[in-house]
Amino acid sequence: MEYRERKRLLFLGLPWTFTVYRLSEDMVSVKAGFFRTVEDDCYMYKIHDVKLVRGLVERIFGLGTVICYTGDKTHPEKHLSHIKNAREIKDFILDASEKARVKRRTLHTLDIGESGLDVL
Repeated sequence: MEYRERKRLLFLGLPWTFTVYRLSEDMVSVKAGFFRTVEDDCYMYKIHDVKLVRGLVERIFGLGTVICYTGDKTHPEKHLSHIKNAREIKDFILDASEKARVKRRTLHTLDIGESGLDVL
């Protein structure tokens, strides 16, 4: 399964921007720009948590913003801004990221650092 969605303007939810989000079972890709395009990818197994944010204007026009918290060093947060079917896409990312972690046999752990340990 694959999703392809465009960032939309808040005014009437029209897709007049040059940002395209592509979600597959393996990867999240964000391609932005017109004259100078930038494509940023993140593997699904690196996504730790997902949050859905919907302001008043987004709710009126049926949009939402999905925030992915990743283990990616360059972009620890990926924002999929002003997209339609935001709840469905959030659920897809949560499910696909869990399946990708199981498939790769990776474990999500928390780094508590040295401040959490008292050594005498």
